[in-house]
Amino acid sequence: MKHFLFLLLIFFSSSLFAQEDSLPPKKEIDSTFLQTKGRNLPPKTTGTEVIEISIKDYKIISHSRDTTYLDTTLTIQKEYRYNYLRKDNFELMPFSNVGQPYNKLGVDFERTNMYPKIGAKARHFNYLETEDIDYYNVPTPVSDLFFKTTFEQGQLLDALLTFNTSPRLNFSLAYKGFRSLGKYQFNQAQSGNFRTTVNYETKNRRYSMRAHIAAQDVEGEENGGLNNKVEQFESGNPEFSDRRRVDVLFADVKNKILGKRYYWDHQYKLVRKTKDSSRTEKTSLALGHAFNYETRFYQFDDGAQNEFFGSAFLEAVSDKARLKTMFNEFNMKFSNAVLGSLKGSLGLYNYNYYFDSRLITEDQIIQNQLKGEEVTLGAKYANRIGGLKLNADVRYTISGQLTSNLMKGTAQYQINEKNRLKATLHSSTRMPDFNFLLYQSEYSNYNWQNTETFENEKINGIGFNFESNFWGNLSVDYTTVANYSYFGIDRNSIESGFEQSAIKPFQEKNVLNHTKVKYIKEFRLGSFALNNTIMYQNVSQANQVLNLPQVVTRNTLYFSSDVFKKAMYIQTGVTLKYFTSYNMDAYNPVLGEFYIQNTEKLGGYPMLDFFINARVQQTRIYLKAEHFNSGFGTTNEFYSAPNYPYRDFVIRFGLVWNFFS
Repeated sequence: MKHFLFLLLIFFSSSLFAQEDSLPPKKEIDSTFLQTKGRNLPPKTTGTEVIEISIKDYKIISHSRDTTYLDTTLTIQKEYRYNYLRKDNFELMPFSNVGQPYNKLGVDFERTNMYPKIGAKARHFNYLETEDIDYYNVPTPVSDLFFKTTFEQGQLLDALLTFNTSPRLNFSLAYKGFRSLGKYQFNQAQSGNFRTTVNYETKNRRYSMRAHIAAQDVEGEENGGLNNKVEQFESGNPEFSDRRRVDVLFADVKNKILGKRYYWDHQYKLVRKTKDSSRTEKTSLALGHAFNYETRFYQFDDGAQNEFFGSAFLEAVSDKARLKTMFNEFNMKFSNAVLGSLKGSLGLYNYNYYFDSRLITEDQIIQNQLKGEEVTLGAKYANRIGGLKLNADVRYTISGQLTSNLMKGTAQYQINEKNRLKATLHSSTRMPDFNFLLYQSEYSNYNWQNTETFENEKINGIGFNFESNFWGNLSVDYTTVANYSYFGIDRNSIESGFEQSAIKPFQEKNVLNHTKVKYIKEFRLGSFALNNTIMYQNVSQANQVLNLPQVVTRNTLYFSSDVFKKAMYIQTGVTLKYFTSYNMDAYNPVLGEFYIQNTEKLGGYPMLDFFINARVQQTRIYLKAEHFNSGFGTTNEFYSAPNYPYRDFVIRFGLVWNFFS
């Protein structure tokens, strides 16, 4: 694998400067439903025609049907998204190795999915859900290659190829894979995310469909963190600057997530009326159907019983939780250019969460299965009235035990070209994830069934967002949560003095209130810029069950310019990230979850990164010195979670490359 990636990198490096043009300027293709500049081609045009192609013709369609186009520019936002997750991780704190969990620096309680998940949330950051899959429509084949070095003996590669066989039928193939040994012992991580999509529309535009298949696995060794953190890490002893010499807790522990999903969404328009000589629909009535089938399991393996997690039924531990779900939605959608669109739906959700066998203890009988069916009714409304854009989504369960309702409404007003205002209301009521309700393990204290005692989590929130080219972006969110579910320490069950032998799920009966204010603003002076993101949070709670830093800030001072007679565009600068100290959540490898601890405050240290990025035609090249200030002091106090250090100074590089046929 490493030799393949090395040869691939050499090939791309040599071809990088061999491209004569980034986009094909014109191409003879079927002109049906394509546009030239300034006019629409008639639907019945026969033969071929030479047309212009721009970057905006390479369309990316999200799950919610929002359409963007392939962006090959180099911006500071691209720098923030150039990471393992390929998205801005401002509110996350990564562990020392790629592919490991992320501790939370901020929370967003708004739910988009109505049903509980399998759990093991700390291991799901790189797991692509249905809403994360994009679809495409491109005039010529295009590839997207993401490459980045990792930590010792590994690479990160995300490759995508998408093409249209006709103006109405698109296919895509993509695979994201990585492996990283890590700087510490027994810290290896690896994953693979395969996905393929199809996007189709008939010539008369009455029938449309999209579908995808995803197969994913996320694996990691769990070393439990440092065994002697004071002498071997915090002291700054140069003898342990080689992190392979640092003693860790575990040597034969690992966990894994594997999932497969089949998704299909299609609709047929019974009525379709268009405006004269235009493709814009005036009125339509459509019948639709969506199907989603997914199998997923979470597995934890420990080669030998470890007193760190308490007593066990067997010498070797192998826990496995499985979840199978099938979702069918039948809907009808009415759309009108004046009245907007209204969609009504009926959803059928079948679930089967299970373990191998029942567990009989002195206190209770723990079932091995949660199985059932949920029936929901839903309605969605969207309309645009001048500068006002309205959206509403309501879903209500008429049969089932897992969920009750989900409601969201947004109103967005375009004040002018440079200013926009948005207000959001959301409410949801549902049970927590399945591993809160039922769990079985070879470790005796990790067995529970809370189906009769746990209640629905009730979340209500309101948010305001102001976006301005001059003033910056300001968002304010206020959320109340009743029956907040979390993992914590059961002080009555601790064995051998180790708190992780007594991790249990809990629900907070008192209502907690969370306020988050985030401000983003960039200041420019010539070729220099200062990009700032500042977040303030406050949690009002009767008991300490939700711990967050009060202030998180990220400030980037950078320089941008064309060089080499405008053959290359570069950005170089320094990024400072800082968050105030707080009781950071601790990590539990058995569950793949974070849990609340209120004894150790961490944080309050700066993280400095230096970067040099460049763009040559459609290729972006990245070079970064991460956390270069880690060796400035005589001691080490930088952690991602209790007992888990943040990464030391390291230089990493990579590229994002697009090639157009």
